[in-house]
Amino acid sequence: MPPRRRIAPDQGESALAVWRSAPEQAPRQVVAMAVRYTLEELGARAPGRSVEVRVPPFGAVQCIEGPRHTRGTPTNVIETDGQTWLRLVTGASTWAAERDAGTVHASGQRADLADYLPLD
Repeated sequence: MPPRRRIAPDQGESALAVWRSAPEQAPRQVVAMAVRYTLEELGARAPGRSVEVRVPPFGAVQCIEGPRHTRGTPTNVIETDGQTWLRLVTGASTWAAERDAGTVHASGQRADLADYLPLD
């Protein structure tokens, strides 16, 4: 069963539109809503529990089918900031570019979102 959505798609898309219009000037609340919405969307499109994607302080999601993690630190973890995450999910940047720039930290064999991003 997919997780329950906390952010209505129309609200999430609206926050993304505001962010796209002026990424660096978007209010923190808008960035937070856009990040949380897109994390939920990733979880819905790539259900599973083998990879944990963290975008502190806004949220996290477990996604992608595979071996499930149950205790301690997950073996497949991706962490980035809100602006980087939104660039990735909107296609403003690529997984490879952000990883090479050091703005995405990924550990574990399955910690690669290149096949799942952008969220078009």
